[in-house]
Amino acid sequence: MNHVISLTDIRRVFTMGEQQFEALKGVSYSVAAGEFVAIMGASGSGKSTCMNILGCLDRPTSGQYLLDGLDVGGMDGNQLAEIRNRKLGFVFQGFNLLARTPALENVELPLVYAGFSSKERNIKALAALEQVGLAGKENNHPSQLSGGQQQRVAIARALVNAPAVILADEPTGNLDSATTEEIMELFTNLNRQGITIIMVTHEHDVAAYASRQITFRDGHIIADTTR
Repeated sequence: MNHVISLTDIRRVFTMGEQQFEALKGVSYSVAAGEFVAIMGASGSGKSTCMNILGCLDRPTSGQYLLDGLDVGGMDGNQLAEIRNRKLGFVFQGFNLLARTPALENVELPLVYAGFSSKERNIKALAALEQVGLAGKENNHPSQLSGGQQQRVAIARALVNAPAVILADEPTGNLDSATTEEIMELFTNLNRQGITIIMVTHEHDVAAYASRQITFRDGHIIADTTR
């Protein structure tokens, strides 16, 4: 089986003055290509710390993390930034779009860092916007789009580089229930196309869209269920 994510005995200890806090206490799990995984747990359970490690935004204190077969543990900051841009797509609760930039240019951003030509960026970004149902909105600025449409732009930006994994952190946290349903159906459709999605959420009805749910408590995984 092709595992795009593989964590082995991951520990993360934060030192605050003379105090030490162990946020992750030997977490191990793998995610196969094409899975849709929801990571759940109360505040302080370790799920956000784990997500930051998955996103190469933080390093584990010990343990091994393989991303698409690459051991990211020994990489320097520049290598991690390149891996993030090449292998990962990010979707955040707050959309994180550039306010004064039209949708098309927001989606093109990862391609700028990846060194694509202007023409290639344009073609790929238009295709990604079409994939999320926003064809014709490429010149709209975020202020001209609804919350749901802004999140679709963010999802298009996450998709545009054809990443190994999309990491979604509370992607429906700022949306009403009807829009939440639309966005989760979009994620479900993308997953059916073979895209691997790992999503952090504290909402059980949102997690229910995923085919696998991993629950954290006090730095441990206490449940890992697949339906």
